[in-house]
Amino acid sequence: VSIMYGCNNFCTYCIVPYVRGRERSRSAEAICEEIRKAVDQGYREFTLLGQNVNSYGKDRGDKDAFAALLRQVDAIPGVERVRYMTSHPRDMSEELIRTVAESKHVCKHFHIPVQSGSTRIMQAMNRGYTRESYLHLVDTIRKYVPEAVLTTDIIVGFPGETEEDFQETLSLFDRVSYDAAYTFIYSKRSGTPAAAMEAQVPEAVKKDRLNRLMELQNRHSLKHNQKLVGRTLPVMVEGLSHNNSKMWSGRTDGNKLVLWPVGERFFNPGDLVPVTIETAQTWLLKGRAAL
Repeated sequence: VSIMYGCNNFCTYCIVPYVRGRERSRSAEAICEEIRKAVDQGYREFTLLGQNVNSYGKDRGDKDAFAALLRQVDAIPGVERVRYMTSHPRDMSEELIRTVAESKHVCKHFHIPVQSGSTRIMQAMNRGYTRESYLHLVDTIRKYVPEAVLTTDIIVGFPGETEEDFQETLSLFDRVSYDAAYTFIYSKRSGTPAAAMEAQVPEAVKKDRLNRLMELQNRHSLKHNQKLVGRTLPVMVEGLSHNNSKMWSGRTDGNKLVLWPVGERFFNPGDLVPVTIETAQTWLLKGRAAL
């Protein structure tokens, strides 16, 4: 469900503000009505979409509008799960974090794209925050939601990134310990300020840094998943696994992929099934339905 359009951030590597224009928020009434109609059609999980959902409503002069919208959606009968994307760390407020912590249906999954662990590179990207303020945000999330699942986006090899800058990214990944990370090699986008920057990083260096970062993140991902072995988690059914028709596929509140064997019980997409986790891999969990 789109809740807003456009973007005001002008990150130096991104073309979105130039092609989609400034931020424009839909009314909460229209969003909630769309969700109610979808509930009537059988939908149970909803993802609220925007280039920067944390700034929802600011074009209308309301800095806490997104937290208020989450509370409204959380209260709609029939809604089982609420997700949102994408968040900008600069605009994620303590009020929003508290709202997620106190909600019944908003998933305790925080996707907070850091893009770099170096304040110098963050500034070159025009991200609007520092390493220190980002880590304070992480600590605030952990304070209100101790079992929160944290994920991020990262760009390796941004123009001017030195080995020292990259080491700061590695140390930040160790400090935060994300459950998962979406890693990207920087590539030029015509028309963006970063495309014209000097000190473009050689491809071989970018690939080497990406591999080192992924190796580190894989260790953290596996560690977090292994902690779930033996626990019984509510998993929302998506359907049969695309790779194995003898396995059901679904996701946890924290958006972790779970597979479990097909038995005599049939499930529909949207069903919530308790699954006891038996094995953990880097990118998925396997278990058995606890019915």
